[in-house]
Amino acid sequence: MCRWLAYSGSPILLDAVLYRPEHSLINQSLHARMGVETTNGDGFGIGWYSGNGDGTPAVFRDIAPAWNNRNLRELAAHVRSPLFFAHIRASTGSAVQQTNCHPFRHGRWLWMHNGAIADFHRLQRDLCLAVDPALFPSIEGSTDSEVMFYLAVTFGLDQDVPGAVARMTGFVERLGKEHGVAEPVQMTLAISDGERLWAFRYSSQGASRSLFYSSRADTVRHLHPEVEFLHEISDDSRLVVSEPLGDLPGVWNELPEASYTVIPSDPDQDYLPFVPMLD
Repeated sequence: MCRWLAYSGSPILLDAVLYRPEHSLINQSLHARMGVETTNGDGFGIGWYSGNGDGTPAVFRDIAPAWNNRNLRELAAHVRSPLFFAHIRASTGSAVQQTNCHPFRHGRWLWMHNGAIADFHRLQRDLCLAVDPALFPSIEGSTDSEVMFYLAVTFGLDQDVPGAVARMTGFVERLGKEHGVAEPVQMTLAISDGERLWAFRYSSQGASRSLFYSSRADTVRHLHPEVEFLHEISDDSRLVVSEPLGDLPGVWNELPEASYTVIPSDPDQDYLPFVPMLD
């Protein structure tokens, strides 16, 4: 499996969350605590929005391990963004190649995934046939994650993100059961259009991979005034992470099973239930 993080808020250097925290994502590439694998060295990727009104994100991906990539360190120390994704990969069977590294991009959308479609090789043909023919040439790699992305686009990601993800998940589950795969979906997802960030946690067996979101920055700032980084960001700045970046009490909240969050979020509702949908 993989580890990832997504940030939304005041523009910050990517370095501030990729490298500086005690248990940063780069640290997790060698020493993950909550993943299936301790080491996530099958490539990495970052995607970021400039925040200047151009909705198309930039993407940088490589098959090298994140922990010793000099270009990643250089970019992270100079790129400032209000919304960005970062992903370190542990392949579940697909090839280690640049086109299989996350995040995936289509137009203004970014998408990254931790998890798998069980027995993907048995379902792959039928899943791909369900992708809009106009979108199919955009699929560059061989991962289940990318196929999930283009299924979600096919099912209306532009109009309704939670609905499209629910229809995609329901379709994969129905197809899996038709092929004798009882529990086909395991996923944590991050999705963005450059303005909002959605994060989902769901699995067919009800035992999803870990996912956490940070408390509001003003709350954390009150609890930990000694952390300088917190004084640089707005109150509504948030992180969503596969596992906490450190052990500061009161910072991290586990996203419940079968739920999703939207950032910026309703101040009175951090997350909502997620239920797969069958057309």
